[in-house]
Amino acid sequence: MSGNCDQCVVFGPVPSRRLGRSLGVNNIPPKHCSYSCIYCQLGSGRVVESARRRFYEPSEIYEAAEKKLAEASLKNEAVDYLSFVPDGEPTLDVNLGECINLLRRTGVKTAVITNASLLWKDDVRDDLMNADWVSVKVDAVSAKVWRFINRPYRGLDINRIHEGMLEFAGSYRGYLATETMLVTGVNDGADEVSAVADLIGSLKPRKSYISIPLRPPAEKRVSMPDESSVNMAWQIFTTRGLSTECLTGYEGNAFAQTGDIIDDILGITSVHPMREEALRCMLSEAGSDWVVVEELIREDKIFVTDYNGINYYMKRFKTNGE
Repeated sequence: MSGNCDQCVVFGPVPSRRLGRSLGVNNIPPKHCSYSCIYCQLGSGRVVESARRRFYEPSEIYEAAEKKLAEASLKNEAVDYLSFVPDGEPTLDVNLGECINLLRRTGVKTAVITNASLLWKDDVRDDLMNADWVSVKVDAVSAKVWRFINRPYRGLDINRIHEGMLEFAGSYRGYLATETMLVTGVNDGADEVSAVADLIGSLKPRKSYISIPLRPPAEKRVSMPDESSVNMAWQIFTTRGLSTECLTGYEGNAFAQTGDIIDDILGITSVHPMREEALRCMLSEAGSDWVVVEELIREDKIFVTDYNGINYYMKRFKTNGE
């Protein structure tokens, strides 16, 4: 089989509940992050760190994006955003600002989805200033809940992170959004939700998203809150004057194939677990059949996992030494 996706730095387009049709920019190698969230869709075994460093060359990312945009254009696939939503925390990349500036040359808007853990750093805030759209994570305010749900790198301090968020929000002129993931029995109680809403209110975002773990989480103990808990959170957020949207539904099957179907599958599933129905739809549009998936599973490049009675397909990440 052809197709090598060991260096998948750009993937998609994929459907996004926030950004329309998004071409993903994967500027971090698998599982390098400042958090190891209990609900992470990429599973456990992360390299948890907070020091910024170089990963891919900005020119490599720019060239990969240009190629994907050209392929998408040939197939009349719309691209609304170039979105930094990698296998880890995008702000760990010391070249992030340069990457954003290079990608702006394409004429497509840029978006960054960050856990906000490094916003206390001046250079991180500076790097994000030229992005058109930035989402920051606010899952918890109390240190105890924050440590339990996000499992941060040991040197991080939640108060400094909140200060960095506020400083960034006060200077940023693009579209600022926040996202809060609710997990049953962890951060979905009225007190924690109220504290989160108060902090978000201070940030004055254009939009606040409330999410639930729709894809297979890192920890099996993680479960989705019920409708009443989500409704309570929405009511608390809106009483703070926040424009709030609940991301509680499936984003759909409109995954694009732009060239080599194997590269497309491996690129998307490396950061975005795909439902079986979406994968079958994508294969059909590419003129391929399920044997492609069976071969990738046989080669241990992807695997299938069940979550809430639905099959999801994910890229197999190799651990050190494999």
